[in-house]
Formats: sequence, structure tokens, C-alpha cells
Amino acid sequence: MANHKSSLKRIRQTEKRTERNRYYRTRLKNIVKAVRTAVDAGNKEEAEAAFKVANQQLHKFVSKGVLKKETASRKVSRLNLAINAL
Repeated sequence: MANHKSSLKRIRQTEKRTERNRYYRTRLKNIVKAVRTAVDAGNKEEAEAAFKVANQQLHKFVSKGVLKKETASRKVSRLNLAINAL
């Protein structure tokens, strides 16, 4: 167990951040999965609607520092390519 006040604070901060990041990672997976399932089903309208949400959320995660800009751009680009292939 930590003995210093600063290390106790760091433990509290880490727990909070871990919980927050877990939420964002799960949300990210579900957003991308929604687009992928719509593409696999061949439903272009549903895929485009899910892509619009995914694009907004991915860039929102960039501004919050959850994702890097290039990572979000790569994911958006690949989802867009999958939709255009329909």
C-alpha cells in the first residue's frame, strides 16, 4: 500500500481514468461494430446512418484525448471504404 499522499492521489486518479477509458473503448468497439454489421448485411442506408454517428464519435474521442488523430482518421477511412464497396 502507498504511504505518501501523492501516491494515494495517483492511485485514485488512475482508477478514475481506467474506468473512463474502459467506457470509451467499449463505446468505440460498439460504434464500429454497428457499421460493420450493417455493411455485412448489405444494408447501405443503415450503414450510412451508423457511419455518420461513428464519424462524429470518433472525432469526439480525439478531442477528449482517447484516440490519436491518425487512428480515428484510419478507422473512418476504412469504414467509408467498406460502405462505398456496397
